Amino acid sequence: MAAAAYDVVIIGGGAMGSSTAFFLKHELGFPGRVAVIERDPSFKTASTSLSTSGIRLQFSLPENIRLSAFGVAFLKSLQGRFGFDASFKEHGYLVLGSPEGRGVAESNVAIQNREGAKTMLLEPDALAERFPWLNLDGVAIGSYGPEREGWFDVVGVHGLYRQKAKEKGATLLTGDVVAIGRDGDRLTSVTLASGETIKAGIVVLAAGPRAGRVAKLMDVELPVEGRKRTAFVIHCRNAPASMPLLTDTTGVWLRPEGQYHLCGWSPPEEDDPAADPDDFEPVYSQFDEICWPAIANRIRAFEETKLVRAYAGHYDHHVLDRNCVIGRHPGIGNLYFINGFSGHGVQQSPGAGRALAELIHFGEYQSIDLSIFGYERIRLNKPVPETNIY
Repeated sequence: MAAAAYDVVIIGGGAMGSSTAFFLKHELGFPGRVAVIERDPSFKTASTSLSTSGIRLQFSLPENIRLSAFGVAFLKSLQGRFGFDASFKEHGYLVLGSPEGRGVAESNVAIQNREGAKTMLLEPDALAERFPWLNLDGVAIGSYGPEREGWFDVVGVHGLYRQKAKEKGATLLTGDVVAIGRDGDRLTSVTLASGETIKAGIVVLAAGPRAGRVAKLMDVELPVEGRKRTAFVIHCRNAPASMPLLTDTTGVWLRPEGQYHLCGWSPPEEDDPAADPDDFEPVYSQFDEICWPAIANRIRAFEETKLVRAYAGHYDHHVLDRNCVIGRHPGIGNLYFINGFSGHGVQQSPGAGRALAELIHFGEYQSIDLSIFGYERIRLNKPVPETNIY
C-alpha cells in the first residue's frame, strides 16, 4: 500500500502544533493536506494540559508583548465567533521588585507602555493602598498590569484548535515519530513506531520538551529540552477576596483558582537540569522550603495554608536564551520550527500559530514579524534575551 502523503506534517499536537493546524486550515484556508502527529492523544502529561495557563503583556521584548496581545484578543473573540467561553480571568499580574530590580522594572514597563500595555509602576505607598493585604518588606517597586493579563482555560482552547482544524480537513494522527527521511537539503518523510511512513512536503517541528530529541532524527541541533516544574494547589480560608497573579521578589508565584490557589517556583539555571522525560513526580520540598515561607511572609493570611495536592509538568526550555525558535530552517528548506517558548508557550500559541501558518502559506510573516526568533541565531550563538522570564 502506498504511503500516505501530506503537504504539511506537524510533529506534536500540543498547543503549538494544533494552533498551527488551526490557523492554516480554518483561518487561512490553506488548500494542501495537513496532518498533526501526536504521540499521546490523551495529553495526560503534555505541557499544554499541565500549564498554569497565565497570559501577560509584561515582557521586555516587543515581539513577546505582541504575541501575548494577539493571544488576548484571540481569547476574547472566541465567544462571538464560536460560542466558546475561554474563561479568561482578567485579574492582572503584579510583579514585585527588590531595590536591585528597580532599573529593569522601569525599563520593561516603558517598553510595555510603548506597545500599548497599561502596565503601571507602583511605589510601595501605592502598592499598600491598592493591595492592603501585602507585606512590603524588601519591596522597592511593583509592576502591575490591570488589563489584558490573567489566566484562562488552556485545555478548552487547545481542544478548540484541534476540533476546528479537523473540521476544515486536517488529519489528526496518533504515533511516536522514530525516523525522519532526508535527501540533501530537504526532508522527505516521517516514520512512526508502528512502521507507517508518511510522505511530507513540509515538516513542522512542534514537539514541545521533546523537540531537541526529535531534531536529532534530522541531524539538526536544537537546544530545547524539558524542565520540570511543580505546581501546588493550596487552600487558605482567609485569603484576599480577589487578587492578581502575584510574582514575589523570591520568584515564587501565586494566583487564585476557584476556591483554591496555585503557586510554584522556578529554580535558578544552575540548579535546573534537563528533566527525565518520564519523571512527573512533584518536588514537595519546594513547597515547604520555598513557596510557603515566601507566600506566608508576603501575605500574612497564608500563614494558615493547607496543601491540597501537587502536580508536575515539563516545559520546553530553550537553553540559548529562553525565547522561542520559530520559522524556517536556513539550510533545510522545508523544515519549520515552533519550539522553545520556555514557560510562556500556551499564552503565545495563538500568535505563534498564526505567524507560522502565514509563513508557510504566504512565504512571509504578516500579523507579527518574528524574524528575531529565527533558527539562525542558534547557529551563530547570538542569544536574544528576555528579562521578564518567571
